[in-house]
Formats: sequence, structure tokens, C-alpha cells
Amino acid sequence: MTPEPPDLAPDTRPSSGQHLATISHEGRFWDIYLEFDQDLRRPGAYRGSLAFSPADRGPEEKVLRTAVVIIEASYEETVRRARGLEDHQLVAFLRSLLP
Repeated sequence: MTPEPPDLAPDTRPSSGQHLATISHEGRFWDIYLEFDQDLRRPGAYRGSLAFSPADRGPEEKVLRTAVVIIEASYEETVRRARGLEDHQLVAFLRSLLP
């Protein structure tokens, strides 16, 4: 019997969010995902953050995640707002997460 692999730390887990785009920055391609965060204090709001994963990510490399950057009244509006972000805005979010 083979042992179960340990759970991945949240920052190394691949995103389970909706793929938004792929951008290039400093010689790497980055896949960007919209992830939803639940806030029990605001049950009528959909809160979205962005997850950036390099396409050539190594097993120990972290997925970079923003704080909640989109808050809308519906799932559809949140997705539409995220899809409306332009490449230069996505690069700016990514640059704010890089060391």
C-alpha cells in the first residue's frame, strides 16, 4: 500500500478557480484564475480574488494570490468584471505580488 501524498499548502495548490487569461511577464507565461471567497458577514456578495500560476511552475513554487479585488452582487457580474480586466491591469496585479 502506497502512502497518501500530504495535502499541499494553500499557496502551492493549483487553482480551482475559473481560468481568465494567460499573460506574459518577464519571460514567463502566467495563467490567471478567478477564485471566489466566501464572507459569511456578506451573504449577498460575491467576492473574487485573482490567482497567478506560472505555466512552467515547479512542484514547490507558490501560486500567487491577491486579496479580494472584486465584490459584486452576482456570480455573473463578478465573472464579467474579472473578464473585463485588461492585460496591463493583470500585469500590474502580478507585479504587486512578485518579490
